[in-house]
Amino acid sequence: MEKRYDPHKTESGRYQTWLDEGLFKPSGNKKAKPYSIVLPPPNVTGKLHLGHAWDTTLQDIIIRQKRMQGFDTLWLPGMDHAGIATQAKVEAKLRKQGLSRYNLGRNKFVQQVWDWKDEYASIIKQQWAKMGLSLDYSRERFTMDDGLSDAVKKVFIDLYNKGLIYRGEYIINWDPQARTALSDIEVIHKDDKGAFYHIKYPFADKNYTFNGKHYIEIATTRPETMMGDTAVAVNPKDSRYKELVGKTVILPLAERQIPIISDAYVDPSFGTGMVKITPAHDPNDFQVGNRHNLKRINTMNDDASMNEYAGKYKGMDRFKARKAMVKDLQDQNLMIKIDPIVHSVGHSERTDVQVEARLSTQWFVKMKPLAEQALKNQQNINAVNFVPQRFEDAFKQWMENIHDWVISRQLWWGHRIPAWYNKLTGETYVGNTAPKDSENWEQDPDVLDTWFSSALWPFSTMGWPNENAEDFKRYFPTNTLVTGYDILPFWVSRMIFQSLEFTGQRPFKNVLLHGLIRDEHGVKMSKSLGNGIDPMDVIEKYGADALRWFLSNGSTAGQDVRFSYTKMDSAWNFINKIWNASRYVIMNLGAISKPVLPAKSDWKLADKWILSRLNSTVKQVITTFDKFDFGEAGRALYNFIWNDFCDWYIEISKEVLTGNDDQLKKNTQNILAYILDQVLRLLHPIMPFVTEKIWLSMPHVGKSLVIATYPIDHPEFDDTTAEADMASLIELITAVRSIRAEANAKMSSKIDLLIKSNNQHLQHVLKTNVDYIQRFAHPGKLSIGANITAPKLSMTQVISDAEIYIPLDELVDLDEEIKKLEKEEQKFKAEVVRATNKLKNKDFVSNAPENIVTSEKEKLKLNQDKVIAVNERLTKLKEAK
Repeated sequence: MEKRYDPHKTESGRYQTWLDEGLFKPSGNKKAKPYSIVLPPPNVTGKLHLGHAWDTTLQDIIIRQKRMQGFDTLWLPGMDHAGIATQAKVEAKLRKQGLSRYNLGRNKFVQQVWDWKDEYASIIKQQWAKMGLSLDYSRERFTMDDGLSDAVKKVFIDLYNKGLIYRGEYIINWDPQARTALSDIEVIHKDDKGAFYHIKYPFADKNYTFNGKHYIEIATTRPETMMGDTAVAVNPKDSRYKELVGKTVILPLAERQIPIISDAYVDPSFGTGMVKITPAHDPNDFQVGNRHNLKRINTMNDDASMNEYAGKYKGMDRFKARKAMVKDLQDQNLMIKIDPIVHSVGHSERTDVQVEARLSTQWFVKMKPLAEQALKNQQNINAVNFVPQRFEDAFKQWMENIHDWVISRQLWWGHRIPAWYNKLTGETYVGNTAPKDSENWEQDPDVLDTWFSSALWPFSTMGWPNENAEDFKRYFPTNTLVTGYDILPFWVSRMIFQSLEFTGQRPFKNVLLHGLIRDEHGVKMSKSLGNGIDPMDVIEKYGADALRWFLSNGSTAGQDVRFSYTKMDSAWNFINKIWNASRYVIMNLGAISKPVLPAKSDWKLADKWILSRLNSTVKQVITTFDKFDFGEAGRALYNFIWNDFCDWYIEISKEVLTGNDDQLKKNTQNILAYILDQVLRLLHPIMPFVTEKIWLSMPHVGKSLVIATYPIDHPEFDDTTAEADMASLIELITAVRSIRAEANAKMSSKIDLLIKSNNQHLQHVLKTNVDYIQRFAHPGKLSIGANITAPKLSMTQVISDAEIYIPLDELVDLDEEIKKLEKEEQKFKAEVVRATNKLKNKDFVSNAPENIVTSEKEKLKLNQDKVIAVNERLTKLKEAK
C-alpha cells in the first residue's frame, strides 16, 4: 500500500475489473434466496445530478450487502425515454439552429431524439461507473425497447377492453410551449402577480336596472378568456340575486347575449357572488356547462394564441390579448376597477410556462377501480411496506382523492397510442396493429404519458407479459424500491396499481423514500438558482467512496440532506484514517498468510474487548441495514473504527508488536488481521473501491470483496465484562490525559498517579492491567487501593467508582508557576485600578453611552474575580513549597 491515500489511484480501473469478472450478475445459485431491485430509470434528458447519486448509492449499498450475505441478487439498470422532457430538450437544441420539429417532420425529428438518447445514455453509464454501481448491464433496459413496448400495448389494450381506458372531450391541463396535455401532478403551482379585473356586464334589456344599475359586476383574473363566456352564474340559495336568474346580459367586447343561471357551484361569499362561466377554459365551468347544456367555445389555439372565436384579438398571444382587452374595456367604460393580487398559478413542470385549462379530446384511465384495489391491498399481508411509514398515509390520501388520469400526450417522442380511426366511418379500433384495410385507417398521432410505461417498470423489465420468462418467475416481485418522496404520486403509486392489476402482486415488498438534496443553507438545489453540484466534480476532488460515505450518512429515511464541502472533508479524513490504520496493520502482520484467531484462553483483556465490540458493531450494522437506517449503521461503524480500533486497540498493539513475546505478538497479529478483514467487509457496501484495494493488499487469497462473505453474529465473542473493564481503563487513561492537558504538562513525562477506589473488582482490573496504564498514562509511581490519601496539593478527577490524584508538583515547576501567577496578578490588579478610576469619573459615567459604561463595569468585575482566583492559587502553591 502506498503511504498516502489517493482516491484516483485507488479507484482507477477497479470497476472495469469487476465488470470483466462478471461479479455484478446474479450468482445463478438456485438454492440461494433471490433479492432484486430495479433501478429507477433516469431520464435521458441530461447528466445525472447529486440526487441521482444519493438514490443509486443507497441501492448499491443494499444490493452489495445482500450479495455478500449469499442472496442471488439482481440489480437491473435502465433508462426512461422521458417523453415531454426529452422532446423539450431536443426542440430547444433545434431552436438554436433556427429549426423546429415541424421543419424536420415526425420521422426525422424522432431520429434526432434517438441520437440525443444515445449520447446521454452513454454519459449516464460513465457516471454509474464512476459511482461504482454494481449493476447487471446484461439486463439493461430502456422504456422504448421492443419488449417494454409490447408490455405497454398490452396494458393499454387490456384496460381499454375492461372499460378502464376511454376517450373523451374534457378540460385538461395544457402546456402551450410543448403543445401537449399534462396530468394534474405534472403541474407545479407558483405564486404570480396578477389582478382581479372588475368588469361591467350590461343587461340585454336596456330598460332594466338592478340595485339602480344597468349592469352586473363580474370579477375575473383572466379577461383573455371572456370571449368564451356562455353564462353568468349565481347560487340558487343566494336571495340577493333570485330575480336575476333567467335574465340575459351582453358579453362585453363580443356583443353576444348570455344567460344568468343558478348553480350550487357558486360560492355566495366569494367576491360579488356572481361568476362568469367559460366551459372551454375552466374545469369547474366545464361541469357547470354540462349541467346546463351550455355551448363550449374554445378561444385559444394550442400555442395559447387567440383563435377566430376571439374576434379582433385573433392571432394575439394570450397575455398580449389580455392587455388589449383590458384597454378596450377601459376605453368603453366597462372596467370598474383593477385590484392587484398575488395568486397561485399552475406552470408546466417541464417547460415552466403557465398552464392553460383547455378543452381537448384525450385518452383517460378510469382511476377509481384501480385505486380501490391498491387501497385494499394495503390491508393484507402483501401490503407494500413504506419506509418511513408516514408515506403510506400520503399514498392512501392520493389514492382516495384521485382523478381520472389523462394519458395521451401531443408529442412525437414516446409510445404511439395503439388506436386507429376509420377515415370513412369515424370508428375507433384499439389493437396491436392496424386493421386489415389499413388504407382506410389512421393511427392516433399522440403518444402515451411517460409515466404510463414507467409504471410497468418492475415487471416489464423482467420479461412480462411473458409470465414464463425466467427473470419474471425468479425476481418478481422485487424486494426494494429506492426513490425520492417527491415522485410518490407520479411513479410509486402508479407502479403499485398497475402491478396489482396485471400481475396480481405488489411490485416491491419495500419502498424506501429518501428526501431531496439541498445546499448547505437548506435551499433545494436547482439549475435556475445556480446552486446545483455535479457529483462527478465531487468525485474528482474526493473520490467516489467519500461521496458515497457522505450520502449514506447524510440523514435518516425520508429526510432531506444538506450537502457541504466541510462534510466531504470529514468523509475523506475518515477514509484516510482507515487507509493509514490498514497500512499499519498490513505492515506488521509478519508471516501471517490468513488470519486465524488464537484460542480464547489466550485472549488478553484488550482482545476480548475489541472482539466483543466488533460483534456488537456487526449486529448493529445488520439490524440498521435491515431497517434501511444507513445513518445509524454509519455511526456505529465510525465509532468502532475510529475510536475502538484505531485510537485504542491499534495503539495497544504497538507495545506488543515491538515486544519480545513471539506468541503474544502472533496472537495480536492474527486478531489485528481478523478485525481489519471484518471491518473491510462491513464497509464494502458503502465504500467499495478503497475497501477492495486494502483487502486485496492483505496477505490472504481472495478474488474480490464483491463476492466475499459478509460478517455474521458470533455470540462467542460477546463479553460484557471485558467491555466494562476496558471501559474503566479507557476512562482512567482519558482522565489522566485530561489532567495533563489542563496543567499543560507533557503527555510523555513521568508522574505519580494515585487511584482511590472501594470497588474491589475495579482494583483487580487496574492492577492486572497495569501494562495498559503504564503504556498510556506514563506513571512514575502508581498506587491503587481503598486507603489512598490525597496529596495536599493535587489535581483531582472523579471517574466511575474511583478518584484520581496527581500531585501538582509532578505536573508543574512550582517556582516557575508562582512567578507566572504573580505577573498575572499584577496585570489583573492594574486593570482593576484603571476601571475603578474610570467609573469614579462622573463626566465619563454621565456622558458615555450606556453600553460603554456597562462594559466597563463588567470588565471591573471580571478582573476582580481573576485577582481573587490567582490569589487563591498562589496561596496553595506557596503552602505546598
